[in-house]
Amino acid sequence: MATHEAGRRLPSAGGTGRATFLELFFDLVYVFALTRISVRSFEDLALEPGGARGWGAVTGGAKTLLLLLALWAVWQGTSWTTSRYDPHHAWLQAVVITALVASMVMGVAITRAFRETGLMFAVAYVVAQVSRPLILLLALGSHPYRRLNLRMLLAFSATGALWIIGAFVPTNPRVLLWTTALAAEYLAARFGWPVPGLGRSTVSRWDIAGEHLAERYQQFFLVALGETILVAGLAYSEGPNGGGGHTLAFALALATSIVLWRIYVQRAGQILAEAVVRARHPASIGRSAADTHLVMVVGLTATAIGYKLVIEHPLDRPEVAWLAMVLGGPVLFLVGRARFEYEVFSRVSPSRWIAALVLLVLMPVLLRAVSLVAAAVAAAVLIAVAVADALRARGAPPEAAAPPF
Repeated sequence: MATHEAGRRLPSAGGTGRATFLELFFDLVYVFALTRISVRSFEDLALEPGGARGWGAVTGGAKTLLLLLALWAVWQGTSWTTSRYDPHHAWLQAVVITALVASMVMGVAITRAFRETGLMFAVAYVVAQVSRPLILLLALGSHPYRRLNLRMLLAFSATGALWIIGAFVPTNPRVLLWTTALAAEYLAARFGWPVPGLGRSTVSRWDIAGEHLAERYQQFFLVALGETILVAGLAYSEGPNGGGGHTLAFALALATSIVLWRIYVQRAGQILAEAVVRARHPASIGRSAADTHLVMVVGLTATAIGYKLVIEHPLDRPEVAWLAMVLGGPVLFLVGRARFEYEVFSRVSPSRWIAALVLLVLMPVLLRAVSLVAAAVAAAVLIAVAVADALRARGAPPEAAAPPF
C-alpha cells in the first residue's frame, strides 16, 4: 500500500466517521475485562463481612484502580488512533487486533496480576502500547504525525521496562513500579509526549474525527453500563435468590442502571459529537472528554461492585468499604457527568452536585442501616436527578451544544 494512503486521516463527517465492526468487537473484550475488575475488587477490598478494614481496604482498592487505569489507557490510545487515521485501513486494523488480543490477555491476568500472572499482564500491556506507535511508524512514512509516534514509541519503551521489571518483584515494589510507569505515561500524553531532542506536540493541533471519537466514548460508556447489569445478573442468579431481600436488591440494581443511562443521555450524551465538531479545538475537548468518561466509568465499576454486595448481603450492615462502592460509585458518576455537561454546554445543572452532596452527607447515617437501604437511597437520589432533567427539558426546544473549548 502506498505510504500516503496509509497516512490518510479519518474524515470528520459522513458514514466513514462511524466506528467499524472491528472496533465494536474490540469493545466486547472490555465487557469481560471489566467483570474481572469487579471480581478482583472483592479480593483486594476484602469486601466480605469481617474482611480487612481501614488502610487495607484503601491499598487494595488502589491496586484494582491501577489495573483499571491500565485497561483504559489501552482502550483510549486505540480509540484516539482510529479517530486520527482511517480505521478501515489494513495497518489500523492491525493496531486494533493487536490491542484486542492484548486486552483479552490483560483481562485474563487481572485477578492474579499481583501474584503469579503479573508477567502476563505486564507483557500484554507493553505489547499493546508499544505496537501501536511502531505500526504507525511503519505505515506513515513522511506523514507529519510520524515524529509524534516516534516520541510515543520511545516513551512507551522506557515505561515498558518498568512494567516488565515490576512483574519480577514482590507486590509492594511491583505496585510502585507500575504506578510510576502509568503516571509517566499519563503525564507524557498530557504534555504532548516530550522527548529530549524531538520536542513535544500540541494537542489542540491534532486532527481528529470528532464524530468518530465521540461515538467511541459513548460506546465505552455503554460497555461499562452493560458490565453493571452483567455483574448484578450473575450475583442474583448464582446467589441465594429465594428471599425477598435478594430480589429487591436485584430490582434496585436494574432500576439504577436504567437511571444511570437516562442521566447520561439527557442531553449531553446525545450530542457529544456535535460539541466536538463545534469546538474551536476538537482535540482539546476530546482529551477532556476522555478524563470525564474515565471518572464516569470508574464510578460505574464501583457501582457494579456495590450491586454485587447488596444482592449477596441485602440485610447485613455495610462496612465503610461497602458504602464507598454503593454510594461512592454514583457520586463519582455524578461528578464526571457534571463535567461532561460543562464540556458540551459550558454550564452545570445544580441537580448534579446537590445529589452528590446528599449521598456524601448520608453516608455516616447509612452505616447504621442495612445495605439494602443504602442501595435504595442511591437509587432514589439518582431518580430525582433524572426527574429534574426531564422537568428542565419539558416544553423547551432541544439545547444546542456550546462547548467552552
